[in-house]
This record gives sequence, structure tokens and C-alpha cells, in this order.
Amino acid sequence: MGKKAYLIDDAGELQQDWITDSQRVGVTAGASAPEILVQNVVAKLKAWGGQTITEKTGIEERVVFSLPKDLRRSA
Repeated sequence: MGKKAYLIDDAGELQQDWITDSQRVGVTAGASAPEILVQNVVAKLKAWGGQTITEKTGIEERVVFSLPKDLRRSA
């Protein structure tokens, strides 16, 4: 969509100049990202002047993986 994106590991990697003159900032995280890391990013954006937070949920997946054969044998 022609927008810049940055891959970060935690809020400490955010750079304020990335969002200068931005009206909106989107934050996404993978399922394995601890919620506290996401909340720290949101908190930093709020500290920099972010005002409204809107959480949008994606499609809830119900994927189940079976144990590998070797682990099933030992269980």
C-alpha cells in the first residue's frame, strides 16, 4: 500500500522520526510475540503523543498440530 514498515524486536528499537507527520501508526505482531512487548510498543507511541488506540482482531485460527511420531511413541 506504499507505506513504510519496520521490523523491530522491542520498543527500544522504535525511532520517533519514523512516525513524524503520521496520522496513523499500525502495530502488528505474530502469535509468538509476548503481549508485554506489544504493550510496551503501544505505551511508547502513546508517550510520543498517540491518542486513540483501536484494536482490530484478525481471524481466529484453530490449528492443531499432532505430535511427531517419535514423541507419540514415548508418551
